Amino acid sequence: MAFILVPLLQLASIVFIARALLSWLPISPDSPFAPARNFIYGITEPVLAPIRQMMPRMGGIDLSVFVVLALISFVLTPIALRL
Repeated sequence: MAFILVPLLQLASIVFIARALLSWLPISPDSPFAPARNFIYGITEPVLAPIRQMMPRMGGIDLSVFVVLALISFVLTPIALRL
């Protein structure tokens, strides 16, 4: 089970890091990168939206990605140490 869960959590971490990086780039809707951005936003937003609603406002800074990455790390570390 851990051999499946660890790579999936690592992949999820990469996707959330990509989401954070893409949020800093101005990508127009007609850009060739727009489909990739839309896909990443589409799969990460259902996880980030509830966390964003629970967090207090931080002056326009969205820390929900960091919360998700911390949770993934919290889950991943004990599993990876058992391997």
